[in-house]
Amino acid sequence: MDKVIFIVGMGPGVSAAVARRFAREGYAIGAVARSADKLEEQLAALRASGVRVAGATADAGDIGSLRAALVRLRAALGDAGVLVYNAAGVTYRPLAELSPEAFAADLAVSVVGAFTAAQQVLPAMRAQRSGTILLTGGGFAFEPMPVMASLGVGKAAIRNLAFSLHADLLESGIHAATVTICGTVAPGSAFDPDRIAEAYWRLHAQPAGAFEREVQFRG
Repeated sequence: MDKVIFIVGMGPGVSAAVARRFAREGYAIGAVARSADKLEEQLAALRASGVRVAGATADAGDIGSLRAALVRLRAALGDAGVLVYNAAGVTYRPLAELSPEAFAADLAVSVVGAFTAAQQVLPAMRAQRSGTILLTGGGFAFEPMPVMASLGVGKAAIRNLAFSLHADLLESGIHAATVTICGTVAPGSAFDPDRIAEAYWRLHAQPAGAFEREVQFRG
């Protein structure tokens, strides 16, 4: 399997730092984002550094849209040896005013999209008996904030999904884990994106038999 990483939820913070970190190891970067302009901004910076890149726009909460985007990345770059899912849905609204429709839409982005993306890359990983799936978690999984209830439920669910994938794939040589970020990402802080990206690389580099299922960043 070629050195290819797919990143769903590409943006200027953790995703961009992860892309740079894996690019230093010779990885081609396939990225998915909702905004074509913001996606191209990130890809242009990588391309200028000589990195092989491909991008596709999609709503991570739309199963068909996300599947199609990942198919396009595979056609452009080949099978992914690494998947990073860094998309999340959040509606800032008091619980009494949060509609079931908005709640469901946020969970579709936070959790269903992660499950969809994992299913898309797993056949090739199973065939190779290797690969890494890394899901981005958050501190609201432990200490929710009611005004962002949909995000908290989503982060609790994605942590559970990561643990389920970890247990299910452990004997197949595929490493599934979550990086749980319990704070606001900012350069120079305890939640510096480059420091966080190093944890993604370290998880990917762990040998079979030493797979961790979670790394937490706390202030």
